[in-house]
Amino acid sequence: MPCDTRPNLTEEAKANQRDALARLQAALGAGSASIVISRQGAVAFNGWADAERAGLSDLCAFRRLANAPELRKALARAEAKAGMKLDRRMLAAGVHSHDGGATWHGGH
Repeated sequence: MPCDTRPNLTEEAKANQRDALARLQAALGAGSASIVISRQGAVAFNGWADAERAGLSDLCAFRRLANAPELRKALARAEAKAGMKLDRRMLAAGVHSHDGGATWHGGH
């Protein structure tokens, strides 16, 4: 289930998530956070601490910021560094990382 449609999410929790996304977007623009691409083409954020996430996963944040220019620039840098493109099938399957790209997990 997408993170922004979870049942019983309070208005305060939604506001916290919006703030967390704004901070992530700013960090991507400043270069203090980056995107990591797995060998399979999945994405994760590096430099986005657990305390700053407000319950958002990397996958959810990527989906919600998909059209942000900061994310697009960070994705282009990550694709160049990895030597491969993001695989949208990995996004759809929910492949993600809980540790900034050190290990990867299927959707759960």
